[in-house]
Amino acid sequence: MDGKSIAETAEHLKTHWPGIREALLDGSYRPAPVRRVQIPKAGGGMRELGIPTVTDRLIQQALLQVLQPIIDPTFSEHSYGFRPGRRARDAVLMAQRHVQDGYRVVVDVDLEKFFDRVNHDILMERLSRRIEDKAVLRLIRYYLVAGIMDGGVVMARREGTPQGGPLSPLLANVLLDEVDRELERRGHRFVRYADDCNVYVRSCRAGERVLEGLRKLYDRLHLKVNEGKTAVAQATGRKFLGYELWRGAGDRIKCAVARKALETFRRRIREMTRRSGGRSLAESAERLRAYMPGWKAYFQLAQTPTVFRKLDEWIRHRLRAMQLKHWRRGTTMYRELRALGASERDARKVAANSRRWWRNSHQLLNRALPIAYFDRLGVPRLS
Repeated sequence: MDGKSIAETAEHLKTHWPGIREALLDGSYRPAPVRRVQIPKAGGGMRELGIPTVTDRLIQQALLQVLQPIIDPTFSEHSYGFRPGRRARDAVLMAQRHVQDGYRVVVDVDLEKFFDRVNHDILMERLSRRIEDKAVLRLIRYYLVAGIMDGGVVMARREGTPQGGPLSPLLANVLLDEVDRELERRGHRFVRYADDCNVYVRSCRAGERVLEGLRKLYDRLHLKVNEGKTAVAQATGRKFLGYELWRGAGDRIKCAVARKALETFRRRIREMTRRSGGRSLAESAERLRAYMPGWKAYFQLAQTPTVFRKLDEWIRHRLRAMQLKHWRRGTTMYRELRALGASERDARKVAANSRRWWRNSHQLLNRALPIAYFDRLGVPRLS
């Protein structure tokens, strides 16, 4: 919002930090407004972010590093989001365990614009139960009420803790821990990751009762349940943190990549391997190396080797088609394929159908551009 990059802020702080530090200590420091940015959500719609200045990000991070070791141990063991030593995969594994234990119905609760609707007074009251330092509480309040700049206009903010600042996830967990404790008191099996909460029960009737109770709990916190995305349903087939559970042989509950996550993956791969993109095979392989290993690491819990093997085949299919289009002319195809070791018969057959890139890439080209060729090129494998 202040127009300063990280490097420029570093230079600025070399001379101005003593004054900022003094203002922080005497309570006169006021954070700058955040800059509103909207990004598309995977499920449609837009997610609103509030981007702080680099200086305010630094101060929020300092607050987080002091407060998190104090506050985090007070949270429920069923909470996994934005906590040290806990990951999304831990939440998925716990969900899998609950369903395997016979709790086959899930109360899948989605909160409507949670980070935008956090009530400041309720949050600060809950925070004051854990922090005694009034100066720290005042500083956090100043961050909550700092304005939002949109299109050059600064607007006041009366609710919400915008995503984008280091402190927001901790504040969200402080507010939602109250719901966790009530679910524990009632003896429910549940998993929460940030504002995504799944409660596992044995029947739909029990699930409806739990959902009604959750509505009252969230209402007490001035939070609104998104009725369009909230459901009481069979746990298998429901999406949770990019995964979905399915029933395998012997009634074993297994993990798979959710269909929507697979669609997103395929869309990204299509963008990276477009035949009209003007990129070489080596450049596309480099882009795939930047994306696929992280995706694979996140979804390593998936117990669907056939799905990953077919995705690998599909990616190589697209890369072969891309290479054929780059060669374009039949004479070039023939020459390049022969240089790669293809038989004269295969090279002639491909060259004779030089415009049928997708068909050719699926058949004869497999022998000229085998899996080992893409391994040497550095194309990652999922299976």
